[in-house]
Amino acid sequence: MKRLHAALSGAKIPYRIIGGMAVYLQVSERDPGKARLTRDVDVAVNRGELERIAAAAVHFGFHFRHVTGMDMLLDNAEPRASSGIHMVFAGDLEPVPSLSEATRTAEGILIAPVGDLVRMKLTSFRLKDQVHIQDMDSVGLITPEIENSLSAPLRERLMQVRASE
Repeated sequence: MKRLHAALSGAKIPYRIIGGMAVYLQVSERDPGKARLTRDVDVAVNRGELERIAAAAVHFGFHFRHVTGMDMLLDNAEPRASSGIHMVFAGDLEPVPSLSEATRTAEGILIAPVGDLVRMKLTSFRLKDQVHIQDMDSVGLITPEIENSLSAPLRERLMQVRASE
């Protein structure tokens, strides 16, 4: 993730870390003991920047690969899709956050705001997404303001997750 940040920042390419790694960073900021690390990194980028991303990443030990409908960067030292950087394109699907807002870690890494992560996780609603919701909720990241900004179906899913704890 740090190498990705260096590559994209150096090339002035906008991005946001999303998915499980973003949840990990948000939760660990509040309570490191409750954060769960993931093997892969999901990143929201602009589709039009794909060639520039691939070129910038080469200098940081990555190579671009398109596998089964997924664009990703694989580490040259460990070229497995399960531990790669999966690119999701901002603006393609509703739950993918825009690149206009971000939270910045102490290292300067740009991550999606909690509200965007909550909407993404409640939209996907796989078991691991539900666990990520529980993790964020357990450290108080899902505020009444975020909850009130959710659509009725997503609020219902949030209630389902809370009822299962």
